[in-house]
Amino acid sequence: MAAICSRTLRPFHATPVQRHHSLVRVSVRNVPSWQKLSTQQQAQPLGRLHSPNHQFTSTPAASGAASIALSGDDAPQGNSQQQSAVSPAPAAPTKGSLIDNIRALAFFLWSFTLALPLFVSMMIMAPFVITMDKYRRLAQHFVNNIWATISTSVFYGIKVEGRENLPPPERPVVYVANHQSFLDIYSLFHLNRPFKFISKTSNFMIPIVGWSMFLTGHVMLNRVDRRSQLECLKQCRELLDKGAPVLFFPEGTRSKDCVMAGFKKGAFSVACKAGVDVVPVTLLGTGALMPSGREKELRSGQVRIVVHKPIPTKGRDADAVCNEAREVIASALPPHLVGSATQMAPDTE
Repeated sequence: MAAICSRTLRPFHATPVQRHHSLVRVSVRNVPSWQKLSTQQQAQPLGRLHSPNHQFTSTPAASGAASIALSGDDAPQGNSQQQSAVSPAPAAPTKGSLIDNIRALAFFLWSFTLALPLFVSMMIMAPFVITMDKYRRLAQHFVNNIWATISTSVFYGIKVEGRENLPPPERPVVYVANHQSFLDIYSLFHLNRPFKFISKTSNFMIPIVGWSMFLTGHVMLNRVDRRSQLECLKQCRELLDKGAPVLFFPEGTRSKDCVMAGFKKGAFSVACKAGVDVVPVTLLGTGALMPSGREKELRSGQVRIVVHKPIPTKGRDADAVCNEAREVIASALPPHLVGSATQMAPDTE
């Protein structure tokens, strides 16, 4: 009987470290697959998982599932209650709440309400803009900037790092950024640069917002139509030749889990042929605030935009520029949000 009791009670005599590691294994087992960290990170003890720009804290939840919380760059290593008090946007999307749904609805209503009078002003200006500034359309872009800035300022903060790396507004360059969320374009307007971005054709059909995109001269793309892809690249080359900067999302579509996919070569081929610089931009936090495919949810938090130094393209191969730009963008992302460079996102309309 004593032997049986001894074997039964043995787990409770485990050292604190053994109980600690056992809790990590039990906690992670029930986490959804998209929320799991890498195998190496799961094996670490409860505490802070380090990345270049953020620190992540794993804490056991009452339900037995691990919860991931993002803390500041220099957060002290205290107890779990102290760490959970800091709550910027998490790096990976979590399940939304009713408050998140209400916030998203309010965001879109607010954005659409702002767009109505601004669209009227764009319609009035359109004949003059197309006649006098057909390619850059600076007046229309100025209205876009006002709309995006006011739309976002009420709901989430945006911090831009590396503004000194931005080329002058009048210089034609190719901006490239990772793509996490519907909020990416809203956020990138805070750079105050008159770029033309590429968007799928269906977005141009959205009342008011899509129509204003058309008036501003942004570029339509049907991602599953080869002819549309070629026409898009041709139009982007023409815009660069006429002095208008262009923005590409080289992944081709938004990431469902915030993990950056491989880059397609089109943007870099256009930049090399035009002989213009490529400006890499890293977006952090947009996918956590409004995950791709879950636009009915909007969390509070802050978005970071990191502008990196321009990459020259003259006399260089598009593949080499593509690889360098991806490495630069990845350098500002947490390691577990950087996927394989050869794993491409699927082409879907």
